Amino acid sequence: MKSKLFVPGSRPELFAKALASQADALSFDLEDSVSEARKAEAREHLRDFLARASPGVDRFGGKTIIVRVNAIDSPHFEADLAAVVRAGVHLINLPKPRHADDVRAAANALDAAERANGVTEPIGLLLNIESPGALRRAFELATAHPRVKGLQLGLGDLFEPLGIARREIAAIQQAMFALSMAAGEAGVFAYDSAFADIRDQAGFQTEAQLARSLGFIGKSCIHPSQVALANEVFQPTPDEIAHARRVVEAAAEADAAGRGAYVVDGKMIDGPFVARARAIVAQAALNVASGVASTQDREPQP
Repeated sequence: MKSKLFVPGSRPELFAKALASQADALSFDLEDSVSEARKAEAREHLRDFLARASPGVDRFGGKTIIVRVNAIDSPHFEADLAAVVRAGVHLINLPKPRHADDVRAAANALDAAERANGVTEPIGLLLNIESPGALRRAFELATAHPRVKGLQLGLGDLFEPLGIARREIAAIQQAMFALSMAAGEAGVFAYDSAFADIRDQAGFQTEAQLARSLGFIGKSCIHPSQVALANEVFQPTPDEIAHARRVVEAAAEADAAGRGAYVVDGKMIDGPFVARARAIVAQAALNVASGVASTQDREPQP
């Protein structure tokens, strides 16, 4: 899920275009991008779209389908779930969870909506971390219920009320690191925030590269022009893939010889490095199988 494209629920004319995009995931939004007066309308648009999708395992073209509902303490939360908990939805994106009780309540409501709508494949939760308290309690939130699959950083909501500059690199690094550590301890994925300046492609790339270096698996996109940038940044480079393959091959040889540590490309290698290498090789193989960014998966030329 290198890229996740936001799609306002009140803009049904964009739904098919988003499905045709190169985004790995689509995040249909019922919260911030929809005005209060159009909440019910957006729910109906999205319910109709999800219900019309062709049945089958690949009903959305292999994309991860996410719906950002309104906060659990809003008057829209239960109606949102009733409308959008449908077969083919992978994640419900829960904004502004404050405590573990919020997560558990959301999970229970999701369970009830699945039963009511006949959904048999459990839908996960992606939690937005958007306040100082939520960042401090990120591990607690992530482990509040088994439905939680990931934590997503919301830098705008986190920084603006505190007067912290959205582009302050030191603050971004600390917030990313804290969330990545909490997600790692909880065994869930970390996902990066949106970047509001659509025209600043270099700024988007720089922030995405920082997120990738800190263990995030992808970045939110608020405009289709950002999708290709996220896909490029979070795709392993040819050099990384080639090195990972050498590590995996050396690991097999070392295991056969009974060695626990060894050197590849001048670097000492042991268990954690092997696990990372195997993940890179697996991602490269997946990209080749799906035909995505195939030029990235070629061995570097001498």
